[in-house]
Amino acid sequence: MDTLQVTFFSLPVVWHNALVTLMTFVYVFSVPPLMDYLVTNHSLPRDISRKITHICAGSAIVFLPLFVDGHWSQYLNITVFAVWTLLLIQKGLFAAEDDQAVKTMTRTGDKRELLKGTLYFVLVAMICGTLYYKQAAGVMAMAMLGWGDGLAPIIGTRYGKMKYHILSDKSVEGSIAFLVGSLCAGLFFVHLIVPESFDAGKILVIALIATIVEGVSPKEVDNLTIPFAVIVASAFL
Repeated sequence: MDTLQVTFFSLPVVWHNALVTLMTFVYVFSVPPLMDYLVTNHSLPRDISRKITHICAGSAIVFLPLFVDGHWSQYLNITVFAVWTLLLIQKGLFAAEDDQAVKTMTRTGDKRELLKGTLYFVLVAMICGTLYYKQAAGVMAMAMLGWGDGLAPIIGTRYGKMKYHILSDKSVEGSIAFLVGSLCAGLFFVHLIVPESFDAGKILVIALIATIVEGVSPKEVDNLTIPFAVIVASAFL
């Protein structure tokens, strides 16, 4: 099929992909102001806003099906994460305490947190959007990192009764939330983006592996260990 037949308004591919990129910018950059508003005016807990932001960032892959493949501009999908990489470095070093990103993306309000787990997240997103562009491994890595690791601390902190400690404090309830969130997100996003690679059994096994890895990973580092585990598991299953 001629790619020009599936672009918006019959635009050249580069402009079509640029337009989709603009849509991702609008989506991603709308989340922090919304979370800032809810934190400041409606007493949304900082840890909840942080994880909602985390989930929304992982869900940015929902725009991948709109990108036309086979042209260098398909890699514009990572532009928003490249911009956030620069912003996080700048904010992690120089931001004021009342900075929007500091208030909505950190646990404690310490700007230096932005140079750890949050920065790792956007770096992983750029790897998944290039080396694993529209591949099941990259899609699952982002889906499970976004939803699994987003839901686990929300549920674990508030409802976790059965605690365990390996390299950091976790709970069985949080791990179950991770499994459910990562499985559902993996099933949904793989079916949406790479339906030809959809295999529910394989996704379940990878979600279980990711859950175990999350359970034994230190805080902050899990933004690296989870996608690494998903990608490695995808290569062998």
